[in-house]
Amino acid sequence: MKHSASTLQPLLFDDVPLPPKATVQPAVPDAEWLALSQQLDARWGGRLRLGTSSWNFSGWSGLVWAQAYPEARLSREGLPAYAAHPLLRTVSLDRAFYRPLEAAAFAALAAQVPADFRFVVKAASVVSDAVQRDGGGRAERSNPLFLDPQVSLEQCLRPAIEGLKDKLGVLVFQLSPLPAAWLHDPRRLQAQLERLWQTLLPELPAGSRLALELRDPELLQPWLAAQLKAFGVRYCLGLHDRMPAIEQQLPMLRATWPGDLVCRWNLQLGQSYASAKDRWAPFDKLVAPDLPTRQALVRVLAGTLGAGHGAYVTINNKAEGCAPCSVLELARALAAVPS
Repeated sequence: MKHSASTLQPLLFDDVPLPPKATVQPAVPDAEWLALSQQLDARWGGRLRLGTSSWNFSGWSGLVWAQAYPEARLSREGLPAYAAHPLLRTVSLDRAFYRPLEAAAFAALAAQVPADFRFVVKAASVVSDAVQRDGGGRAERSNPLFLDPQVSLEQCLRPAIEGLKDKLGVLVFQLSPLPAAWLHDPRRLQAQLERLWQTLLPELPAGSRLALELRDPELLQPWLAAQLKAFGVRYCLGLHDRMPAIEQQLPMLRATWPGDLVCRWNLQLGQSYASAKDRWAPFDKLVAPDLPTRQALVRVLAGTLGAGHGAYVTINNKAEGCAPCSVLELARALAAVPS
């Protein structure tokens, strides 16, 4: 995926959502949604948090919204309706990747959701991408701020803590594909990550967590697992075309056990973001169900939750065609797991 703010609607990245003039109405809760939510909460004590990547999709009419609304309006006004859905208890703030958000922007979002809602925040590309890119997403030069501990603290973690407070669930550092200078120098990367964790963890509130997501399968290495385990940073299970299937990432999860599961189900294997968008929009139904991935994820979730840990799973429309439908299918499968 090309990460370039200039190619996206500016309204999606305004720092502070405007107060709604006319509230976006949520979809009428389906009886099954309510029953599944109650069943999963009763079984795992509210430790399971399912959600989507962003929320500004008109095609979710009847699934999340009472009717189709313009995407710009959903971006500004749709979060309270999203958070009213009984199965959606978290959301990934992907917009934070493209431009660091200020504390006021986070506070405005936090004010729109219930007290038990939690956010998954992506650290800004200014610190999580090893290269600086042009307007088309092409690498131009190395990024001197890559994994810079102080910039990460001041532009990512502190604003999220100040604005979201206890609604900050996870801060995810998604490492964009690394250039050879970093990918083939693990000692350099290891040292830089160590400095990052040492700087951020002392300020991380209780109940929040840090996570690392990869885009290079070459980094699924014992040294990285050992470092994450030592610092208590979670390995983010990144289900994406650039990464191997979920079964091949399980050794990394086992090596960093125990701890909460953080999973971002982003992109189905064999797809690109552009092709999935062209083929699957308006994202109103499952177009390409990925049953093997879902079944494997259910097993991981059941094991994690059964051991007393929590789980954050956020799903992109490009995983199966419709993120809320994927959440529903995942909830159904989890509810069917024997006690």
